[in-house]
Amino acid sequence: MARPRGTDGSLLSSLPWTLAALLISLAPHVPFIPLWITAAFAGCAIWRYVIETRRLTLPATWLRAALALGCFLGVLATYGAISGVGPGSALLAIMASLKLLETRKRRDQFVLLFLSIFLVMSSLLREQYLWSLPYMLVSILVIMTAWLRMSAGRSQTARQSFATGGRLLAYAAPLAIVMWVFFPRISTPFWAVPIDTSQASSGLSDTMSPGDISELSMSDAVAFRVTFDGAIPEPRDRYWRGLVLTRFNGRTWSGREPSISRSAHDQIQFGGNRIDYEVTLEPTRQQWLFALDMPYTWSVSQSFMGPEQQLARSTPIDQRINYSATSYTDYRVQTDLSRQYRIWYSGLPEGSNPRTAALARQIRAAAGSDRAYVEAVLKKLNEEEYYYTLEPPPLGSNPVDRFLFDTRRGFCEHYASAFSVMMRSVGIPTRIVLGYHGGELNPMGGHLIVRQSDAHAWTEIWLDGLGWYRIDPTAAVAPERIEMSASDAAFDGIGASWGLAAPSRLLHQLTLTWDVLNAKWNEWILGYGTETQNSFMKWLGMNEPSWRKMLLTLVGLVIGIVMLLSVVMMLRYRPPARDSAAILYQQFVRKSGLEIRTGETARVFARRVQASGAIPPATVTTITESYLDARYGQGGAVACERLKQAVGAIA
Repeated sequence: MARPRGTDGSLLSSLPWTLAALLISLAPHVPFIPLWITAAFAGCAIWRYVIETRRLTLPATWLRAALALGCFLGVLATYGAISGVGPGSALLAIMASLKLLETRKRRDQFVLLFLSIFLVMSSLLREQYLWSLPYMLVSILVIMTAWLRMSAGRSQTARQSFATGGRLLAYAAPLAIVMWVFFPRISTPFWAVPIDTSQASSGLSDTMSPGDISELSMSDAVAFRVTFDGAIPEPRDRYWRGLVLTRFNGRTWSGREPSISRSAHDQIQFGGNRIDYEVTLEPTRQQWLFALDMPYTWSVSQSFMGPEQQLARSTPIDQRINYSATSYTDYRVQTDLSRQYRIWYSGLPEGSNPRTAALARQIRAAAGSDRAYVEAVLKKLNEEEYYYTLEPPPLGSNPVDRFLFDTRRGFCEHYASAFSVMMRSVGIPTRIVLGYHGGELNPMGGHLIVRQSDAHAWTEIWLDGLGWYRIDPTAAVAPERIEMSASDAAFDGIGASWGLAAPSRLLHQLTLTWDVLNAKWNEWILGYGTETQNSFMKWLGMNEPSWRKMLLTLVGLVIGIVMLLSVVMMLRYRPPARDSAAILYQQFVRKSGLEIRTGETARVFARRVQASGAIPPATVTTITESYLDARYGQGGAVACERLKQAVGAIA
């Protein structure tokens, strides 16, 4: 016998709620999954709703199988894999969409709602933003409402189902909070989830070409936040060291892959006062760490210092990390440099940027010494008509020549690249450092916000007796860029000449407020790890907290909350108390010696009592009429008193 493929419209009342649950659970995945999956969901949802409203036939099995296979292959072709957060959530989304096309009964809708819950939870595997908690509560509430609508009677409204779902969430909230607070945290997870790598990396890259950083500096996205243990360094000292570029092909600078250097830290001579601080670094999907120049200690696991004093981690930073560090702004690096490394750090491609090389040799010959030559180049950039701008004109072949002699307009990477080429042209070892400079103080949170707009490039040159020495050629052209952050410059009006537009003060204040909320969310919720939990347990009075103590406390609190909720629900759903008239009438029934039959009314029962002769007929009539008047009529207390007297008169 062929299985029926048609629909009878029985799901029409609950199907819109199921579609709404799927839609809200899919929403956070939309920016990360291919557009064709979102379009497929919309198409399947509309198709299924039309089928239900018009009582049409569901797609044939072979068609559904072909669509499932095609979508599976589409996900595999898009991601190159089916495991991981990206391909896994995409596969879950497309299969939930196709499941709509075989939804025939309510149990099929239950499966779809289960898939909705998985979609909601899988969105947390990417990132737990501040809005993640309200989104999760709202989405679960919608899913629970959809669940209740499938079994709701005709008299129950959607508002009542929504209220019931909200009440159930309120009952579950204390349990969730207690389990989150007291469940022992461990330093390493039970398992590792492959992170979605479908998105491009954010922030600085490991190469630098003209225009790269200027494009990045148009972004207000947060790179990292810093909390200082003491006074905040002056803006001119806020150089956040990242990666170092040492190779130049005539247009693009690049660096070496992250590698451990046993001697890099020993090459640094630290002086002055130490600066202690804590960094909350946003995901970059790269290995570089950022620290105030020059880092002395840092607390990131599986991290190291590279040969150019850059910090890196052995695995990409695909989740927000928090680490403490100590730096010194007064330092010297590697006062001795071998001949081999002098050649390495002075290399240039043959024949590239010939006009720059000729100019460099001319200025060096007139200067007489390396230090005088450096001063002469900086003086040239400062006194001649060079302009700092975020919108430099395009550069063709030999970009340094064209920049120095023709356009004369550029951002920090233009000046760092041109200065480095001029240094290397006369044999002075030079390297470019990419990182950030400045940062905006958030007065409400007391922390420093370093944004992508603070991305910066500067140079380090090596001089005899001095070692590696920081030279920022941008300071010669636009000293205000070094004295203030990009946001400060925008509000001060200087940034307008660079291409920056200042937001309104109100909008900026709201942005800072939102940033404080995000920072506290990261610190108190996402940063609630082993150390934070132990500190909180001690604050609660638990001496020497251990996982055994916390588990026992957790079990005790869970039992107590469950008992309390049980009492609340018993009181809420207890049967209504019987009224006095019902109690008196039950006494009359017992005295009659008979039992009320199922569906038997009071008057029918009265005739049976009168026929039995156990109670005088007049008394039976009085009791029956008084009971009906007290219970359903307007007799009230008078009728109830009459009933009491009549029942009491029965021997």
